[in-house]
Parts: sequence; structure tokens; C-alpha cells
Amino acid sequence: MAVSARRRNWLLISVVLAFILALRLTGSVDLPETSYFAGQRPYVIAHQGGDGLRPGNTMLAFSHADKLGVDVLEMDVHATRDGALVLMHDDAVDRTTNGTGRLADMDLATVQSLDAAYHWPFDGNPVYRGKGVRVPLLADVLERFPRQRFNIEIKADSKPLAEALCGVLHQTAREPVALVASFHRTALQHFRTVCPDVATSTSQAETTVFLLFSALWLDRLYRPVAGALQVPLERFGIPLSSEAMIASAARHGMYLDVWTLNGEAAIEAAYARGVSGVITDRPDLAMAVRNRLRVEGVSAGGGDP
Repeated sequence: MAVSARRRNWLLISVVLAFILALRLTGSVDLPETSYFAGQRPYVIAHQGGDGLRPGNTMLAFSHADKLGVDVLEMDVHATRDGALVLMHDDAVDRTTNGTGRLADMDLATVQSLDAAYHWPFDGNPVYRGKGVRVPLLADVLERFPRQRFNIEIKADSKPLAEALCGVLHQTAREPVALVASFHRTALQHFRTVCPDVATSTSQAETTVFLLFSALWLDRLYRPVAGALQVPLERFGIPLSSEAMIASAARHGMYLDVWTLNGEAAIEAAYARGVSGVITDRPDLAMAVRNRLRVEGVSAGGGDP
């Protein structure tokens, strides 16, 4: 009995401490109103430009996704040794190119000499190897697609990277059509400080805070720090894109996107639940599913929060 009481006490203490932490990680902030969120939802968000169709994070992939008519091009940004912002999912070049080493240890000239399609599609049949596919500069992609929206993930927990990203967005005048994401709270918070006019999604810690408020039925106390939640289908067995979670996000004026769905059934189920967007390596499938649901008159969700 004593052990059981002790466990209950520790559980109560843990909940209280978690709640105190949650209060420190949330607060009343002015969220930027940008045209990134304008337009009919739900969005089709091409993950790395559609890594299931073309080599991810390359101009080839982004061009293909743009021609498909996707709503958003998603990409991952790193800084080279000489401060250039380039697009690649990993922090090292080994998995996708014919080179080895970390991007942060290479200069731009070295990075752009590599074959960015060397291993794709990773099944032993590299159809774009030797075709001149290079690692692109972020600025070049932003300028190439003037009618697109951009979901840009800061891959390193780096304040200089966050500042450099802000600079490129201002330089290319893409602030109104960009959403910046990161797992890293420090980098993301710094980005919000230097670039308050650009929309962001929640970091991993901030998403956890939102879930904590929802789980403790303290929805009304939550104050959003970002315009969007971007989540997997579930974490630790907890569904993160349920109708209840989507409704909770909407009550706070937040959009909820789910990643990374590549099967037709999963994409259809997510749209039917009302997610604001699907992040996918197969934007062709997502486009087809969404268009079919609209023709059939089935709710594809994703309205304004």
C-alpha cells in the first residue's frame, strides 16, 4: 500500500513539474499573418520535393513536384563550411552522393561537385546517376519557383544557420510564402526572434507541450507559439492526427500537417480526418487522392482553423 501511495505521489509530482515546464515553453506571442496559410486546404506537401519520384532535395525533384501542381515544396537546409545554405536531408553526403563527409566540413564548390543522384532510388538501379544532378543552393530553389510555397526545415541546432536562413528569405522576398520548421527548439526560437514575419511550426518540445495540455484537458490554458503542428501519425502509441487533435489545434488557430505518408490508404484516411496537409514522398498519389475525394464530395478537411 505504501509503495502504491509513493508511486501516486511521484506521478503527481511528475505531472506538476511537467505542467510547470509546459507553462515555460508556451506563451502569448504574436503569430505572423502570412500568405503561406492562404488558399484551399488540405495541402499536398512534397517531402524533399517528392523523394519517392525523383532524387530528394534536388532541383529535379522540386521541378517535377511543381509541375504536378503541389501546394508546398518541403526541403531541408544545412550550411556549408563557407556559410552557403544548401539543401540535403542528412548532415553528411554519404547516403545520397558519391562523396563522403559532413556538409559543415565542406565548402560549397566541393558540395556542388558531387552527384546528388548517385544512389537514388537506393535499390541498386541509380537511374539519374551521372545526369548532372547537383546539390542545390536554397536561394536558387526559392527563386526558381515564384508561385510556390516553401516548407523549410532547419536541420541543425544552430543559431547562425537560423539567422542565415532569415537572410536568404529576405534576400529572395519569400518570407510571406515560407513556413520554417525544426526539431530543435533553440534554433527555431532564434529564427522567430530574427525573422518574426515568417510563419513557423512547433519544435519537438513545443509539440510535446501541446500534447500535454490536451492530455490534461487544459486546452483553454494553452497559448500557441506557432501557426502549425507537423506530426507523425503517432508517437508512443498516441495518435497525433486524430480528429480530436485536429479540432484542438484548430481551436487555437493552428494548422495540423502529418508526415510522412506514402500509401494511398493512409493519405486518404488522413485527408478524411481533416488534416490540413499531408507531407509525402509520393505527391502524385496525394494529388490523385485529394482530387478524387473532392470529386466524390467526400470531405477532405483542412479548412481554416
